[in-house]
Amino acid sequence: MDARFDLFDNAFAAEFGKRFAAAGLLLERSPLPKATRELVSLRASQINGCGFCTDMHTKEATAAGEDAVRLHLVAAWREATVFTEAERAALALAEEGTRLADAHEGVSDETWARVREHYDDDQVAALLCLLALINAANRLNVVARTPAGSYRAGMFTAAAH
Repeated sequence: MDARFDLFDNAFAAEFGKRFAAAGLLLERSPLPKATRELVSLRASQINGCGFCTDMHTKEATAAGEDAVRLHLVAAWREATVFTEAERAALALAEEGTRLADAHEGVSDETWARVREHYDDDQVAALLCLLALINAANRLNVVARTPAGSYRAGMFTAAAH
């Protein structure tokens, strides 16, 4: 697949990308567990059909030591036994928060209650900001048709500097 637009080769897009990556670094310093951040990012990217971000978050999770079985089961997390209750709450929020146009109420009260049961205020703030960031990244890359497959773990972090 050929990109429609190279977000990495345009000066304005590259400058925006640097600031975007800096927001991602802030999330890296949050109290939200790395595994949860990668699982949420991976699931939102799958839903949005973003190959670039699916590639990125699979590789970042793998580099961080995530188990391959869990990564393979993210799309079917409801039927899988390999996720904690906290991760399941975060994945439900990721799905509902990504599919806003598919549900008139957005995120259900049930999902929100499950999230609040497992995450403190700082973790919830990080989870919400992460969800906004990954959905924005998915939209940028899907519209520009950024090809998947060439991402190397750590590239995103390097882009912030």
